Amino acid sequence: MAREFGERLRTLRGSKDLSQSELAMKCGLIPSAISHFESGRRAPSSSNLQKLADALAVTVDYLLGRTMLPHAAGPIAEQLLRDFERMASKEQEDLARFAQVLSEKGRTGRFRGNNEP
Repeated sequence: MAREFGERLRTLRGSKDLSQSELAMKCGLIPSAISHFESGRRAPSSSNLQKLADALAVTVDYLLGRTMLPHAAGPIAEQLLRDFERMASKEQEDLARFAQVLSEKGRTGRFRGNNEP
């Protein structure tokens, strides 16, 4: 299980374009802790597991391999949902379009303009 967890953590960290040091800083841990978790040498405490899940915006269940899809979770996702629910329909549509633009930028490293293919 530790190896599966470590591989999942490493893959997820890479998909978020975070170094071990950056993830450690977001979690309030030292970089070697992330290295130990990813290599399977150590398992995180329940407190550190929650910190990792929050920093990576996924559920603890996803990190543990109990679910296969990394659903958005954590304080940032919860705040976004609360804000979204208070918006009018037009604002929700605008936010959805903006989120698509940011998502595309995250995948390609650049914004696509209206005239770009």
